Amino acid sequence: MESITYCPVCGSDKLSHILKTIDYTVSQEAFSISQCEQCTVRFTVSAPSTVNIGKYYQSEQYISHTNSKQGLFNKLYQIVRNYSLVSKRKLVCSYANKRSGLLLDYGCGTGSFLNEMKLNGWTIKGVEPDAGAALKAKMLTGSEIGDSSSLNSLENDSFDVITLWHVLEHVHELHPTVKTLKQKLRTNGVMFVAVPNYQSFDATYYDRFWAAYDVPRHLYHFSKKSMANLMEANGLKIVNILPMWFDSFYVSLLSEKYKKNPLGPIIAFFIGMISNVIALFKGNSSSLIYVIKPA
Repeated sequence: MESITYCPVCGSDKLSHILKTIDYTVSQEAFSISQCEQCTVRFTVSAPSTVNIGKYYQSEQYISHTNSKQGLFNKLYQIVRNYSLVSKRKLVCSYANKRSGLLLDYGCGTGSFLNEMKLNGWTIKGVEPDAGAALKAKMLTGSEIGDSSSLNSLENDSFDVITLWHVLEHVHELHPTVKTLKQKLRTNGVMFVAVPNYQSFDATYYDRFWAAYDVPRHLYHFSKKSMANLMEANGLKIVNILPMWFDSFYVSLLSEKYKKNPLGPIIAFFIGMISNVIALFKGNSSSLIYVIKPA
């Protein structure tokens, strides 16, 4: 187990305990979450090391590594994902100002986004540390999928677009990974980083039951300030921040499941709606997409 005594983003030793929550998906183990008082990132205390983290992904309940359509949550996830794939493709093409190019999806999961981009004229490269998910991605896309170590072997200054869709919060080597990704990005390239936002209304409402804490798989829990700090420290800049409107509903539904609330689906709908309405004015939706370019 890894114990953190300094902030993984800014290096400050001014840390404070925030809450304790449970791995509701796999192990039912309890984990604490602390926050840096300087940059405001939150992080999972005593998270498993890279050697031991794998077993916390080994569950059909961990839906980003499965294509299962069994059960309400998986069905909803698949429906929203299929819609989101098109939205993400259009977003990428808009900011890259290209309809084709070379794209790296870091943490590509089962390859759905890679396949969407390949079918629409993009040359793709995927990196996925989970062997099972990587195999599914290879079968879907017909392309070789690298493991985490393959990132260093990719050519520098070569990718028009790099995407991390709900991936950065899982990465143990935070600064080295961001630095390496920046090296792989062309000087006029663009990076998209989507992560949960603990400053959203649904996060505040659900507190320790908030599904997007997803301990211990989520090592970090970002705020806008901490994300800006991380990117600036690695020669990158945030050029826009966009909402992910569906996440508030899905995360709320899953959070209600954790609370074992019989009226959960009804309450989740209203909490998701309230969260999005508040986000319209304050910009803190349940998840955020950071559009990033070299500084």
